[in-house]
Amino acid sequence: MPMEYRRLGRSGLQVSALSLGSWTTYGKQVGADVADGCITAAYDVGVNLFDTAEGYADGAAERILGRIFREHGWPRERLVVCTKVFFGGDFPNQEGLSAKHVIEGCHASLRRLGLDHLDLLLCHRPDLSTPVAETVRAMDTLVRQGKVLYWGTSEWDAERIRAALDCARARGMTPPSVEQTRYNLVHRHRVEVEHAPLYDEPGLGLLAYSALEGGVLTGKYLDGVPAGSRAAFRGPAWVGERIEGAEGRRRAAGVRALSALAAELGVPAGRLALAWCLRNPHVSSVITGATAPAQLADNLEALALAPRLTPEVAARAEAAFAPA
Repeated sequence: MPMEYRRLGRSGLQVSALSLGSWTTYGKQVGADVADGCITAAYDVGVNLFDTAEGYADGAAERILGRIFREHGWPRERLVVCTKVFFGGDFPNQEGLSAKHVIEGCHASLRRLGLDHLDLLLCHRPDLSTPVAETVRAMDTLVRQGKVLYWGTSEWDAERIRAALDCARARGMTPPSVEQTRYNLVHRHRVEVEHAPLYDEPGLGLLAYSALEGGVLTGKYLDGVPAGSRAAFRGPAWVGERIEGAEGRRRAAGVRALSALAAELGVPAGRLALAWCLRNPHVSSVITGATAPAQLADNLEALALAPRLTPEVAARAEAAFAPA
C-alpha cells in the first residue's frame, strides 16, 4: 500500500502517517548495521519522518541516523528529521529548557546529525524551573536563524502548552506546532480529553508514540518475556511496571481480548492496535520502533487495515481495556 501523508496539525509540513523512532533501539539494543537496514527499508517505502533525541543512547542514536543519511546521500527535502532537547547531560545547564541549553543542545544535535537545520525540535519534557517565555524565546531564535523549521513539545500538559501558545502570540514569536505524546488503547485520556481542545483550535499536530505500549499490545509477553525482546532489554523495572503485578495482569486480559478480535479479522494484534491509533484524525503520525526490517514491514500493513476499522470494531478494541 502506498504511504499516506498527513499535515502536521495546521502547518504546511507533510509527514508520513507511520514514522520511525530510535528510542532504546539504535545505539543500544541493535547495532549500526541493523539500524541501517531498518532506516533504509523505511525510506524505501515512503517513511519521511525519523524521530530521535539528544538523550537517546547519550547522543549515539543521532550520530547513527546522521551517518546513515550521509552514506546513502538521500535528498534532504525527502527527510523530516525530528529530535528533542532536554536530557543533554548531568552537568548544570546540560539539562532542561533554559535558553542556554535549548540553543546549545540544538547546535550539538545538528553536529551529531551532520545537518544544517532540523525540521522539528521538540521540548522533551516540561521544565518547571524555567519560565515558559524563556523557552519560547529560545525556540523562536532558532527558527529565525533557520536552524529549526518547526518546534513543539513532548508530554506537556494542556495548560503549559496553552501558556506557550499564548506567550508566542502575544510577543509575535513562533508558536509550537506539535505535541508528541504516548497514545494507545491503554493510554487515551491525555489525547482524547486533556489535549482535545488544542487540535481544532489552535490546530496542534499530534505525534503519537508507544502505540503498541512497548510491544505489550502485540501479545508477545502473554507467556513471559522472550529473550532478545525489548522488555528483556529494558530490564526488571520496566517488566514489573508493564507486564507483571495487578496492572500487568489486567492489561494481559485486555490483550487476550484484543488478540481474539484481531484473529476474527485475520490480522496480528499489534497491527490492529496500530490501525486503531491511525484511525484518530488528529494523529499526524504514529512513531513506530523496529529492530528488524521485517518488523517494520508488518507495522506498515496497519495503513491498509485502518480504513477497514468500523466504529463497531474500534469500540470492541477499546472495550478490551476499559476500566473495571
